[in-house]
Amino acid sequence: MNLEHFDAIYQRAAERKGGELALESMLSTPLTQQELLSITDDRWLSAFSMKVFQSGMSWKVVRNKWPNFEELFFGFKIGPLLMLSDEQWEAKSIDKRIIRHHSKVMSIAANAQMIYEAGIKHGSFAQMVAQWPSDDITGLWLYLKKHGQRLGGNTGPYALRQMGVDTFILSQDVEAYLRSYKIIEGGRDTKRSLAQCNQAFSFWQQQSGRSLTHISQIIAFSCGDNRM
Repeated sequence: MNLEHFDAIYQRAAERKGGELALESMLSTPLTQQELLSITDDRWLSAFSMKVFQSGMSWKVVRNKWPNFEELFFGFKIGPLLMLSDEQWEAKSIDKRIIRHHSKVMSIAANAQMIYEAGIKHGSFAQMVAQWPSDDITGLWLYLKKHGQRLGGNTGPYALRQMGVDTFILSQDVEAYLRSYKIIEGGRDTKRSLAQCNQAFSFWQQQSGRSLTHISQIIAFSCGDNRM
């Protein structure tokens, strides 16, 4: 790969955003490993579920409805949710207090099971996430896609970012940039493309000492329409 030096990417982003101070103020900082470890299973499930419902829908509408989701699904506590019968899940999927979408509601059950099983294997879901190697962050994306439900594409990564996990995001601007340097060729979510992305971001991380989150955002700000 013939990669652009990160300093050049940074300077272009700063010029587009009114200087380095303005650019730095726009960046979000990920949580530390210790902070991630303190996140409980119910908050992971809530975040995944919110992003599943926001996919293809107005994010604002989903956020406004979310207190009703929290109430109907026991604050997304894993234990009570895993005890629900199929009939009880069906009843919840048509409850007028929430956005009625059967397959998205059923993804809550599947993702609760994923979080529960990860906890058995790793001590807690948060521990698995916090200890995931940063140079294979797309491996975590693939884990969510394989073991969860409706968490493929950008849904899983956006949920991780929302929770403070250090991850890049293949937004439209970032993807377009990576394609221009042939880091992504063909399908975006192929093993080859994701491996190339990991390699590129690891390279820029070594150059800059910055988080994957910062690098991803700076790339987005350096090109395109800045669709975040």
